[in-house]
Amino acid sequence: MKLFMAALATETNTFSPIPSGRTAFHGREYFRGDGSLHPPRLGNVPLIEWRRLAEADGWEVAESLCAFATPAGSTQKPVYEGLREEILDDLRRAMPVDVVLLFLHGAMVADGYDDCEGDVLEKIRAIVGPDVPVGVEIDLHCHLTERMRANADVIVAFKEYPHTDIPARAQQLYRLCKAAQRGEIRPVMALHDCRMIGVWRPPFEPMRSLVQEMTDQEGRDGILSVSFGHGFPWADIPDVGAKMLVVADGDPDKARQVAERFARRIWDLRDVTPQRYDTIDEAIDIALAVTSADGSRPVVLADVADNAGAGAPSDNTAILHRLIARGISGVASGCYWDPVAVGFCLEAGVGATFDLRVGGKTGVASGLPADLRVTVMGLSEDHSQRSLGGGRSSYGASAWVRGCEPGKGKGIDLILTSVRQQTHSPEAFTGLGCTLDDKRIIVVKSMQHFYTGFAPLAADVRYVAAPGAVAPDFASLPYTRRAPDYWPRVADPFSAQGGGAGS
Repeated sequence: MKLFMAALATETNTFSPIPSGRTAFHGREYFRGDGSLHPPRLGNVPLIEWRRLAEADGWEVAESLCAFATPAGSTQKPVYEGLREEILDDLRRAMPVDVVLLFLHGAMVADGYDDCEGDVLEKIRAIVGPDVPVGVEIDLHCHLTERMRANADVIVAFKEYPHTDIPARAQQLYRLCKAAQRGEIRPVMALHDCRMIGVWRPPFEPMRSLVQEMTDQEGRDGILSVSFGHGFPWADIPDVGAKMLVVADGDPDKARQVAERFARRIWDLRDVTPQRYDTIDEAIDIALAVTSADGSRPVVLADVADNAGAGAPSDNTAILHRLIARGISGVASGCYWDPVAVGFCLEAGVGATFDLRVGGKTGVASGLPADLRVTVMGLSEDHSQRSLGGGRSSYGASAWVRGCEPGKGKGIDLILTSVRQQTHSPEAFTGLGCTLDDKRIIVVKSMQHFYTGFAPLAADVRYVAAPGAVAPDFASLPYTRRAPDYWPRVADPFSAQGGGAGS
């Protein structure tokens, strides 16, 4: 038996000012043929699991590309086509194969390609034919398309956000495709469009219970897998939006029925699942009130609109400016993508005090820069943090500075990095020597992946709708290619069809 496997992933924010080119992939996480043999990072985590399982079963493994880029704007056409052809060339050389397993993000967009995943799968299917099981693990922030469904046998999405279940979903996919290859199951898939756009957070009720219901359904009544594709809202393509995907054993009608049932559950919860977002001053006021009552633990403010993990520059200064204007100290904030500022700090050295312009450099969504008098508190030539899947992600050369406007406050601790990366772990701060247990407020540039690491430290966690490239105003996103028939833009996106969420 021979397994062919590969990984190609990025999450595309078509509104982002940052292009995704060759360096975005080759400079972060790129391996050809041996990604599964490296320590876990992110893109190679499924490959590590699949190699381990396949070798335990005595299978031959033909490994191709592992390429993963930090979310940004659309991938340049020649870059995408080149990476795709590397996978296809490796597959042709590896033929015949018995199973194909892929880790694809599900929300990759390139110039001329709205559905990179569907394109890759269609071309792989043309090579392997109809009888070889093709399985795909995808991020739950995906654009599930009919083209993807038609060219794969099994698609399994993460269930958790933060994505703590990447290895578990890889194992599930392997087991299902192995069973399909042996003829023990005959997977069929059904998609149901929820006609909703938003962000759902599985750690919190009622989503926590819904995710458990999805898990409990698997393995019962012929249902093999249930995935909720949350969608990735910041992509101006026709297929953007939340969808339910169900894999059943040989019964397409049952797959459709279960997909519709879970889609209706999502619809019925629409008024209680959305996250409430504070304004900047609301969040600061709440944090100060909480820490005054319980001074033992800080309040974490999530700067969701400047999340690099959704394609934002991660150099917006809106929250920083308000903290400084209000003279608030006892604050740590990060991580700011500012290679120029990091370079100045490295040149000046630890202990140096000088004037430094921070942030506000990438584009309109970055806001105005902050001109501060800073003291360099800590430096690293290669700073990193614990990341998803148990691996580590690099910030590159980084600096911890303490800065304020002259005469305003005692200073705010800032983490500046030369590699754009969202904040996952407290190590983003403590790895440079910046302590957190003495802070009143911690500001993290992240949408949700910070939660596992920071929530245990916090007296409260607040989500802040500051200006930025991924502002969570889903009713007003400036789509030009997606039809406006979605909630919350319209109260009932199914009304034209004369029904509810099951129509």
